[in-house]
This record gives sequence, C-alpha cells and structure tokens, in this order.
Amino acid sequence: MPLNADYEPPIQEFIKDLRASEFTILENPLSTQVYGDFDKVMPFLTDALRASFQNLDGVIANMKIVKSDRSDYVPNF
Repeated sequence: MPLNADYEPPIQEFIKDLRASEFTILENPLSTQVYGDFDKVMPFLTDALRASFQNLDGVIANMKIVKSDRSDYVPNF
C-alpha cells in the first residue's frame, strides 16, 4: 500500500509481476493470493517487494502466509 494519493499504479505493477510469475495467482477485490512451493515463492516475493519498495518513498506490505492450498476453493452460498 503506497502512502500517497496515486496509490493504484504501484499496486497494479506489483500484481502484474505476480501474474507473470510461474505461480498460481488468484485475485479478488480484497486480496491477491500466491500459490506455489514455499522455497520458490518466498525468494520471488522478496525480490518483487524489494523492486516495488525501491520505487516508492512510503509503502506498507501486508502479507498472510497460510500452509494450505485453497486455490480450488468455491463458496457454498
């Protein structure tokens, strides 16, 4: 989350980088989920966050790490 009024472009660029990766990416209005092997995902995220942070003066990154593959989740309501 960039800490400025023009926050959308950096977020969109970060998501585009995720989409271009080898990982399964699921998006919804509230989150972007990355699925893949832990030992591959974490270095990728480190590099992607580093690149994003280098171009911004103020930024917050929120991340939840879950040990479960929920990529096939379908709501039941």
